[in-house]
Amino acid sequence: MAPPPPQKEIVYNKLLPYGERLEAEAARFLAQIKDNLARAVQLQELWPGGLFWTRKLSTYIRLYGRKFSREDHVLFIKLLYELVTIPKLEISMMQGFARLLINLLKKKELLSRDDLELPWRPLYEMLERILYSKTEHLGLNWFPNSYRPGLSSPKTFVLNVLHRCSVESVLKTLVKSCRPYFPEDATAEMLDEWRPLMCPFDVTMQKAITYFELFLPTTLPPELHQKGFKLWFDEFIGLWVSVQNLPQWEGHLVNLFARLATDNIGYIDWDPYVPKIFTRILRSLNLPVGSNQVVVPRFLTNAYDVGHAVMWITAMMGGPSKLVQKHLSGLFNSIASFYHPSNNGRWLNKLMKLLQRLPSGVVRRLHRERYKKMTWLTPVPDSHKLTDQDVTDFVECIIQPVLLAMFSKTGSLEAAQALQNLALMRPELVIPPVLEKTYPALETLTEPHQLTATLSCVIGVARSLVSGGKWFPEGPTHMLPLLMRALPGVDPNDFSKCMITFQFIATFSTLVPLVDCSSVLQERDDLSEVERELCSATAEFEDFVLQFMDRCFGLIESSTLEQTREETETEKMTHLESLVELGLSSTFSTILTQCSKDIFKVALEKVFNFAVSNIFETRVAGRMVADMCRAAVKCRPEESLKLFVPHCCNVITHLTVNDDVLHDEELDKELLWNLQLLSEITRVDGKKLLPYREQLGKILQRTLHLTCKQGYILSCNLLHHLLRSATLIYPTEYCSVPGGFDKPLSEYFPIKDWGKPGDLWNLDIQWHVPSSEEINFAFYLLDTFLQPELTKLEHYATGKLEMSRDDVQQCLAIVHNCLIGSGNVLPPLKGERVAHLVPSLVSLEETKLYTGVEYDLSRENYRETIARVTRKLLCYILDNSEDDTKSLFLIIKIISDVLQFQGSHKHEFDSRWKSFNLVKKSMENRLQGKKQHIRALLIDRVMLQHELRTLTMEGCEYKTSHQEMIRDLLCLSTSSYGQVRSKAQQAFFTALGTYNFCCRDIIPLVLEFLRPDRQDVTQKQFKGALYCLLGNHSGVCLANLHDWDCIAQTWPAIVSSGLSKAMSLEKPSIVRLFDDLAEKIHRQYETIGLDFAVPEKCIEIAVMLQKSEHPGSNFTGLCSEEIQLGIQRQKEKNAEALRNYENLVNMLLDCVEQRNLPWKFEHISIGFLSLLLRDDRILPVRAIKFFVQCLNHDAIVVRKVAISAVAGILKQLKRTHKKVPICPYEISGNPKPSSIQAGDRPDNQWLHYDSQSLPKTKEAWESCCFVEKTHWGYYTWPQTMTVYAPVEHQPKLGRRRDELTEAEQIIYDHFSDPKFVEQLIKFLSLEDRKGKDKFNPRRFCLFKGLFRNFDDAFLPVLQPHLEQLVADSHESTQRCVAEIIAGLIRGSKHWTFEKVEKLWKLLCPLLRTALSNITVETYNDWGTCIATSCESRDPRKLHWLFELLLESPLSGEGGSFVDACRLYVLQGGLAQQEWRVPELLHRLLKYLEPKLTQVYKNVRERIGSVLTYIFMIDVSLPNTAATKSPRVHEFTTRILENLKPLMEVDEEIQNHVMEENGVGEQDERTQGIKLLKTILKWLMASAGRSFSTAVTEQLQLLPLFFKIAPVENDNSYDELKRDAKMCLSLMSQGLLYPQQVPLVLQVLKQTARSNSWHARYTILTYLQTMVFYNLFIFLNNEEAVNDIRWLVIKLLEDEQLEVREMAATTLSGLLQCNFLTMDGPMQTHFEQLCKMRLPKKRKRDLGSVMDTIPSGDLVKRHAGVLGLSACILSSPYDVPTWMPQLLMDLSAHLNDPQPIEMTVKKTLSNFRRTHHDNWQEHKQQFTDDQLLVLTDLLVSPCYYA
Repeated sequence: MAPPPPQKEIVYNKLLPYGERLEAEAARFLAQIKDNLARAVQLQELWPGGLFWTRKLSTYIRLYGRKFSREDHVLFIKLLYELVTIPKLEISMMQGFARLLINLLKKKELLSRDDLELPWRPLYEMLERILYSKTEHLGLNWFPNSYRPGLSSPKTFVLNVLHRCSVESVLKTLVKSCRPYFPEDATAEMLDEWRPLMCPFDVTMQKAITYFELFLPTTLPPELHQKGFKLWFDEFIGLWVSVQNLPQWEGHLVNLFARLATDNIGYIDWDPYVPKIFTRILRSLNLPVGSNQVVVPRFLTNAYDVGHAVMWITAMMGGPSKLVQKHLSGLFNSIASFYHPSNNGRWLNKLMKLLQRLPSGVVRRLHRERYKKMTWLTPVPDSHKLTDQDVTDFVECIIQPVLLAMFSKTGSLEAAQALQNLALMRPELVIPPVLEKTYPALETLTEPHQLTATLSCVIGVARSLVSGGKWFPEGPTHMLPLLMRALPGVDPNDFSKCMITFQFIATFSTLVPLVDCSSVLQERDDLSEVERELCSATAEFEDFVLQFMDRCFGLIESSTLEQTREETETEKMTHLESLVELGLSSTFSTILTQCSKDIFKVALEKVFNFAVSNIFETRVAGRMVADMCRAAVKCRPEESLKLFVPHCCNVITHLTVNDDVLHDEELDKELLWNLQLLSEITRVDGKKLLPYREQLGKILQRTLHLTCKQGYILSCNLLHHLLRSATLIYPTEYCSVPGGFDKPLSEYFPIKDWGKPGDLWNLDIQWHVPSSEEINFAFYLLDTFLQPELTKLEHYATGKLEMSRDDVQQCLAIVHNCLIGSGNVLPPLKGERVAHLVPSLVSLEETKLYTGVEYDLSRENYRETIARVTRKLLCYILDNSEDDTKSLFLIIKIISDVLQFQGSHKHEFDSRWKSFNLVKKSMENRLQGKKQHIRALLIDRVMLQHELRTLTMEGCEYKTSHQEMIRDLLCLSTSSYGQVRSKAQQAFFTALGTYNFCCRDIIPLVLEFLRPDRQDVTQKQFKGALYCLLGNHSGVCLANLHDWDCIAQTWPAIVSSGLSKAMSLEKPSIVRLFDDLAEKIHRQYETIGLDFAVPEKCIEIAVMLQKSEHPGSNFTGLCSEEIQLGIQRQKEKNAEALRNYENLVNMLLDCVEQRNLPWKFEHISIGFLSLLLRDDRILPVRAIKFFVQCLNHDAIVVRKVAISAVAGILKQLKRTHKKVPICPYEISGNPKPSSIQAGDRPDNQWLHYDSQSLPKTKEAWESCCFVEKTHWGYYTWPQTMTVYAPVEHQPKLGRRRDELTEAEQIIYDHFSDPKFVEQLIKFLSLEDRKGKDKFNPRRFCLFKGLFRNFDDAFLPVLQPHLEQLVADSHESTQRCVAEIIAGLIRGSKHWTFEKVEKLWKLLCPLLRTALSNITVETYNDWGTCIATSCESRDPRKLHWLFELLLESPLSGEGGSFVDACRLYVLQGGLAQQEWRVPELLHRLLKYLEPKLTQVYKNVRERIGSVLTYIFMIDVSLPNTAATKSPRVHEFTTRILENLKPLMEVDEEIQNHVMEENGVGEQDERTQGIKLLKTILKWLMASAGRSFSTAVTEQLQLLPLFFKIAPVENDNSYDELKRDAKMCLSLMSQGLLYPQQVPLVLQVLKQTARSNSWHARYTILTYLQTMVFYNLFIFLNNEEAVNDIRWLVIKLLEDEQLEVREMAATTLSGLLQCNFLTMDGPMQTHFEQLCKMRLPKKRKRDLGSVMDTIPSGDLVKRHAGVLGLSACILSSPYDVPTWMPQLLMDLSAHLNDPQPIEMTVKKTLSNFRRTHHDNWQEHKQQFTDDQLLVLTDLLVSPCYYA
């Protein structure tokens, strides 16, 4: 039976020169993985077996792709799913499994829903356990990189931000990957699970929506939609449409809708929501409108994610209605001017991201609809596919902003990416305008920014430009003119210009064969017009290449001129120079690769002459020239080597004829230059070098032993390159067409290949595979040059030979170059495997990969010899001349290469992989996909695959030979010289990260240096050892391996090293090292598991995996003895882990108790102990005692750790409280509602606080059903509602000492001891950081734990302290008592009624005293205290507290401040209770209403804030019942009644009412003003907080605010005016529902008739913001648009000048954002007005007063002029067709009387300012006559008037 086809393999493997061998290799490897993984799971061995083989599976996928049958694929996924969801798994293991599982699920088209179904609940439980961990904050569970208490230096904070997301993002990606495979009933189950959390006032709402966004499946097939999104769509979209103030979860809803839309294009009708969607997206961009706008801060933080908004828009496009495209055009029209380069702000990044993402979204969708293979995922129905017209409309609407964004302040990257995608769709619309901008930019010398921006955009569209295609056939004709004009960009004086030019030229030459085809014109007559044009143009190619070379030579010469280089001995080029060198060499090499033979010959001649006729210094210029020569030789080795090799060899031989040269310290420059040239040009195809082997061998013999270092290093390079060329496997050409361009033009027409992608199946790669001749040559070189050096070194190391240091270094340099030249053919080191490091029942063998090399084992393995000799030499040098650091550096290099190097280095591979991906992105064709890359890229990718194999070839088996080398590195890492140590440590860390389990072998050796009883350790060794423990930032940290064996060794060793002789706390570097170590351990530590059980389900799947065929394994199943042994082993392992854990705790405690341990180490040790708290084991008793005693330690650091630790220990000791299910419908006596109804319903009425039936007696208390969590019952009830069982079923309270466990007794004894408590309270009420201290949740947790576990046992001891603390009004004592009281109230959750009652008798007087002593410093702490006490508690349990707080918040005793504070405290308590205390809210409101006219500002502000919370519950969300809590509507009606007197007054007096002092006449108006001040505070406070704004009621207040708000920007105004202005600004930004639009306009129209011009002026500012922030909602309502138009045009004719001018500004703004259009009727209207006759000027006596009131006609004429001016100013960056005429009309009024003249002048000067930049373009729009008039106007005439 044939094997089933593999799921999806990596195709590049087939193209490797040894590709045919990989089939069998992969099958072997896979069988091994399947078998061993299955065994490991059945033997219950998660570590090391399970982890080892899952890692091998990841490697397998990296090497071969998903090359396994579908059956295996499903089994792998199921097995890993079971493994990931093991509840007690360590986090790091979970992450490892999760990453592999994500990788297996990545290509969802490979497995359909029929193949695989995954349950969703285990994932949810895992997220709940980890992301919402109940014990993490108490330090009982450490997740990697979660925030750590006690270590908050700014440095750690930054690191936390970087790392924090890792666990979370892995988990979320995992859910995303599993989501398509959730069962069909999952949606309904999820809704039942999370709907009860949807209480909008509670944090659980955020959690519910986050879960919905993450889990809800949206890819169900259409027939299952009833079970999918149809269950929730209406409910959620209703919620989204009605919520107004951007709460945090709104963004998550948007992400959910975006995903839904993308997965179900065509199955949902979005049209009814489109205006709302676009309005909200526009609001979310946070663009500034108007001059003095106040932004609500949460709009900045909670704005939508642009990526998801784009997904949503692109998914809704297309379809029959075209509504989305209309709105999208509207969106870009309204924000286009923000893209102009002169604008800048924090909003700019979002706008750029929008531009970049939209085109790529549309391309992705087109790809899915037109090019992608059909899979099981729902296809887009034909009715909704994008048509060509849709695409054209889209490109047209976005191209203008993109062209503006090219020159943006943030750079042109986003625009370039957008253009790349747009050009794929519609090249004919996109490329011409880009070229229009590019040609002038190439001419300009003064604006280099313009050049770099346009070039990077042209690079983006290069491929579309060159390939032309049916839409844009004339594209290719632009290529040559562009290339020729770009040449001046190779400019030595401007680095960035130079780089972008190189990139530009390289990009185009990669795409196009540079062949002169002009001769074809004579031969063929069947060419199209464009083809003829191209043929004649190609004659210029040769010219182009030569000019480019001249430019490069110029660049090189200018960098030679810096003579300073000669004198200063700088080894390296500067960073910029090396970038230019890279750009130059890669561009030149690309050009030559793409040249025809004829052009190449000319170029070769030229570069040869240049190189030979000059002598360059070898550092900068020399490197660049040598690079150019190398590029030439690489392209056509035969022709080039003929020229170069003989020449160089002759010169060198000639110059080294006499032997004195060999000993010169300084060599002749000519000699150095020729050596450099020769060493570079030998980096070519090895076969072509063979003819020259004699010559080259001679040169090496002459030059390898030069005394001059520069000389012999160049010679070593030559040797290195010769060896590499002969032994490696690599492609020899990267031409864009297989076979090159050397065919005669009659057979082959290159123009057809412009921009052609490579064909993956006919790549025809020319490989260089080393022949036996080359291998012989390589070994000849090794025998000749390496062998003697090794012998010399060996003799030197045994003392038979004297050598100078320079000679030793020379020998080592030759050895190192030979090693890295021939690493590929030297077999890896042999040696026994180091056994017994980890016990395992599964084989942990490595797999060998074949990489095309057959080792010749008959020859000497030089790797072994080098290793042997180097080790001897190392010992000798360390003993005799340790200060020879240069030799040591070389030895370190040699050791690390002997260990690792097999032909390529990892860091080089990584950077090549990165650059490959960058190039791929910049050149790819996302529209068609299917690997349409250019050939060079595809070849590069195959080469990378080969390198990946060489890097993973050996695997990581840890052999004795490795062990010896690593020990040498450790020895070097602790030597006396700092630089040697740091280099050796880097090599040491790399080696540690490579070999399996070698850390366990090395740790004891490192710790030797820290032993306190050793006398012979120097300080240097000590430091080196500490660095070895610390590790580098990316690699392993030896001090913190996730394993009990290792930690049990390292942690105690670190602590007791404090007693070592070498340790000195005087040295800052050592102190810093210990700090870093402690900090790193704290940051990276994660709780290590104690229980490693494997569930039954895993084992079943493992058995199936073992049995599956293809590749079947020849391994038989496991027998029962083996399985028993596995279970036995696993039990032992758990027991051992536990033993290790307890030992570690005891050892750390022993360390701390050593007598003269320095304090620093005591702190480190206590830190380590605090990490060992866990939630599944109680800490050993000895440690509990230690921590409790530490509560009274002298050092505050220790006390802080102890407080956290004891709080955690109390949590461990907590006894579980039993719960019982209840039926809420029975309790309330109401049936279950049929549909979802949120809010106050009959069936959740019983949760409300009702002062008539409070549980004030024992019976009432015990029969009352308390529900602690606030959100239960608001939206719906959970499936099973549980509450705590009655008292008799709960753990016993009031236990005697002998009933406690040993651990509890320790705590009991200490806290019953009055002395201990007194000392503790003294410490707790000290100040820590003055003015910075806040209520500390950790101390609160400590007290809560005490009172929860021991009920009221400690109250008698504490009571006197509490009374004393409350009376002391110092900040720190008040904070201390607040923390204890909060702990008491929350800790009394399960106390019996008698105990609780007694407690409140004690607390009420204390709280009364505290609240009357409250101060500025402490009111925050008391607020937190009360809020913390009420959090998640049934209000009926706390009735004493609420009644106390409501006694009389505004008593007036103690002044206004105390009143404000008491309100603050009360608000803290009530806000926590949300919707369950309507009665209290009503009482409070009733109490506050008469007091709204408070005189004091701070009380008013507080009342405003309290009102916000009172009305918070009154929300207008869908399916929500009317609330029982106070309602805004009724309140506002009452307020308006009281504000009547202000409404009716004559306006003038309005502005002069100052704040009243003294009693005076308290008439209605004064009262009204005071009331208004408070109301303003309320409206301002609620603008950002409430969920829905009660627009209808607030509208009636608008006319009043319009009157009051000041017009000028002046801060000296009184509070009332400032607040009114602020309030208007906030209200104008509010989101309107469509039905509210007419109401608002009604109010505005009414105010426009008002006789206060302030009011009329303010309307206009309000209107601007309101329209922009609700743009599409207004545009959707034609009547509203007309109303606004009428309103603005009417106010243009206002009698007050300021109002007219503001109306003009508003009009211009509305025109600019395309809300109104400049049409015929409007223009005629203004022109009519302008023609109004002016009244004649009457002659007057000079003495008489001028007439101040302007006549009506003047006003009308001014209105006309203002109207024209608004039209002109509305398009600041371009000249529409109507503009010239309007400018002419305006100019006629330049001599009219003021204020007209002023307006005209302003307009003209503004026009000049905004159009000055692009005046050359704009001039085209005017006729000559108009230009004459304009020039006259713009040269300002007033000087001569």
